[in-house]
Amino acid sequence: MYRTTSFAPETSVDHRVVESGVEKDNRIATTGILQQRLVSLIDLSLTLRHIHWNVLEPLFVGVHTMIDRQVGGVQSMIDRAAQRIAILGVTPNGLAGNLASTRSRDDYTVGRALVPEHLVALNGVFADVIRGHRKAIDVVGRLDRKSLDLLIEQTAALETYQWFVRAHIESGVGEPFSYAR
Repeated sequence: MYRTTSFAPETSVDHRVVESGVEKDNRIATTGILQQRLVSLIDLSLTLRHIHWNVLEPLFVGVHTMIDRQVGGVQSMIDRAAQRIAILGVTPNGLAGNLASTRSRDDYTVGRALVPEHLVALNGVFADVIRGHRKAIDVVGRLDRKSLDLLIEQTAALETYQWFVRAHIESGVGEPFSYAR
């Protein structure tokens, strides 16, 4: 039998943490922001996995492999964000119910589809996640330098992943690439 535990923000803070190096109010604010980013990254990971399973056409193998590598990178980001939350004395929450109730994006709507449809949609997903990370950087920069470093590093990696996606959907002059045969 499983024991249930409440993860409400006011009960998930471990106030016994004394020597974290981050003031209590800053710690609480930082972990709230990191929790939002954690949810966003988990959602991105699930979206990437969905695309990995459902992308079609002759370019399938290269895109499938690219997405697989991105899933691994995002899962590493998830782990590091959750660890940072725990280091700061708060319980990271990646449970399905919390994800469903706190995520900021609508479900990804593309099912089995050709490469261009998925990659155009994925480019928008990356833009949303990066935008959220950049907003978090603006706030966390005043609260906790180590968490700031983590967010900057993750944003750089996310921008690289988005660049790889855009390379498949842009022509050499920044316009959509035509897949017409």
